Amino acid sequence: MRYTTFGHRTGLRVSEYALGTGNFGTSWGAGADPDESRRMFDRFAEAGGNFIDTADNYQFGESEELLGRFIAADRDHFVVADKFTNASTPQADVSKTGNSRKNMIHSVEASLKRLGTDYIDLYWVHFPDDLTPMEEILRGLDDLVRSGKILYAALSNFPAWRVSRAATLAELKNWAPVAGIQVEYSLVERTPDRELLPMAEGLGLGAALWSPLGGGLLTGKYRGSAEGRLSDLKTLVHTESDERKTAVVDTVLAVAEETGATPAQVSVAWIRERAARATTSFVPIIGPRNTRQLDDYLGALDVRLTPEQYTRLSQVSAVPLGVPHEASAGARDRVRGGDASRIAEPPVPLA
Repeated sequence: MRYTTFGHRTGLRVSEYALGTGNFGTSWGAGADPDESRRMFDRFAEAGGNFIDTADNYQFGESEELLGRFIAADRDHFVVADKFTNASTPQADVSKTGNSRKNMIHSVEASLKRLGTDYIDLYWVHFPDDLTPMEEILRGLDDLVRSGKILYAALSNFPAWRVSRAATLAELKNWAPVAGIQVEYSLVERTPDRELLPMAEGLGLGAALWSPLGGGLLTGKYRGSAEGRLSDLKTLVHTESDERKTAVVDTVLAVAEETGATPAQVSVAWIRERAARATTSFVPIIGPRNTRQLDDYLGALDVRLTPEQYTRLSQVSAVPLGVPHEASAGARDRVRGGDASRIAEPPVPLA
């Protein structure tokens, strides 16, 4: 497993995969029992993985408790990313949800206790709550960094305009910088290509990419069975709801046959190649439910797509960029005298 720094605003060294621990535990009614969770953790660590992603609401806190046991013997080796917003219990009261300073402090203290540690490496605001001012969120995160309870702060599932404003505010006010973003991204969810990923590159933010298999759709398994996330959790799942997604799955299956790799490995190999072409770090968050699925993800580290295969997958999965990108592309051609190929692109995206 290779390593990268998480974006250009940190020196934090993370593995090229993050291990998502939403399946550590069974409190949601689906997931991995403690023994299987331990085997997945150990296998990931043996492969060189050090980046672990959890949240206070994963398995209603059980994920954090299990992870705390697993990292206890060598805490400082692992980069633990945790999240707050949604609360760790299904019937939380109004003061224990959202992004207010009050809930932020409550959440981090509870997570530290469940994890059995005195600091969290990377603390995500899990979702925007559409209520808490960004200034309050950033000031609260800055206090946590200054106190040493968290080392880095980041935003998950926030729109690009809010992340950009947050990064600017933090810089102007000398608060702890926004280190990165977390966003869904896969061959069947390419809409972050419109704003979020170009923003991450332009601002030097790390990007953690969740659901790289589209909730299991890209494995092809739902063509023969409904078993999996679709039947267990009934959430965070893509289906072949349009011709584009069907074409994507068809192409993934075809490339898998050509390479001898599994469809899951082809899908993750495409993301790894996409990451290699980015100007900042893009880190897929893998979320196995058992060691067999984990070994499939790890096998993708050895899969190499040809340029033709990568292009074919990129083209079939591409989404319209919309306004203003498509209009500005034509304007660029006119500004460049009708032949954009005569003028080299800048080496990095313009901020």
